[in-house]
Amino acid sequence: MGPADLSEALAPLPRHTDPRLIIGPDTFDDAAVFRLHDALALVQTVDFFAPIVDDPYDFGRIAAANALSDVYAMGGTPITALALAAFPDKVLPLSVLTDILRGGEDVVRSAGALVVGGHTVTDDEVKYGLAVTGTVHPDRVMSNAGARAGDVLFLTKPLGTGLLATQMKEGTLAPHLAAPLIASMVRLNDQAAAVAVDLGVRAATDVTGFGLLGHASHMARASNVTLRFDSEALPALEGAVAASEAGVRTGGAVRNARYVEQLVAWGPHISTYARVLAVDPQTSGGLLVAIPMARAADYLARVEGAVRIGDVQPRGHALLIVD
Repeated sequence: MGPADLSEALAPLPRHTDPRLIIGPDTFDDAAVFRLHDALALVQTVDFFAPIVDDPYDFGRIAAANALSDVYAMGGTPITALALAAFPDKVLPLSVLTDILRGGEDVVRSAGALVVGGHTVTDDEVKYGLAVTGTVHPDRVMSNAGARAGDVLFLTKPLGTGLLATQMKEGTLAPHLAAPLIASMVRLNDQAAAVAVDLGVRAATDVTGFGLLGHASHMARASNVTLRFDSEALPALEGAVAASEAGVRTGGAVRNARYVEQLVAWGPHISTYARVLAVDPQTSGGLLVAIPMARAADYLARVEGAVRIGDVQPRGHALLIVD
């Protein structure tokens, strides 16, 4: 669901408080954080979706990496996962489900965690994902509420998965672009998160279905700051710019653009592809991390693929600035 529809659906629900709940649903953070005792908290999240690639094994790997990313965004370490699967068992052979589950389990194991069970239902469309539990020290939690004016913004993976995955579904994606797309979505955000935690960073979110600006708006609002992005610095997967210029669009991007329309101040010379990239829904995207200026060079040197894309400013008239 788009962020606006989700907000509307959640608005009538009562809010419950508990002193053990460090982070709950109110700030649209990536996962919940629940304190067990002074030195240990649980990080809990769930994520599943329909296939965005045809290969079942790759789909399982991508979906698992996407779900694990929420734990990394909180500074946590995944420990267990429960598989969630919907499958049309009268239409597809069960070997397809086996390959999906195998792909997910391989990625979970590569993260040092275990798939300990799950739940399946029959459905007309394949869906798969994970409910993941991780751990974190309560004093080392990252959240979207920790950004401070003067911080530097880094993105740890290029944008454009929505554009290229759409072309893949349509059969128009150039063959040489498929492997880098899948490799980006399968790559874990473990290193990017571990370095941030080691440097004492307290502000991060992963960029997934709401797009860069959608997730950034939650960080800006929760932190009571304005996030400024340099449109020319936004990293893109090979082929993403060409896809945007060719008019490729997704329903998710349209919803994301509508959601941030009143939240962002666009500079006068923003290219069309930068506007598209900024709202493109990502699958297993990178972390958006707000790093104190004194530690920015260290983060850049230690995290492969990290790109400086902007900075954090005192709260202004707009939550987001793209110039």
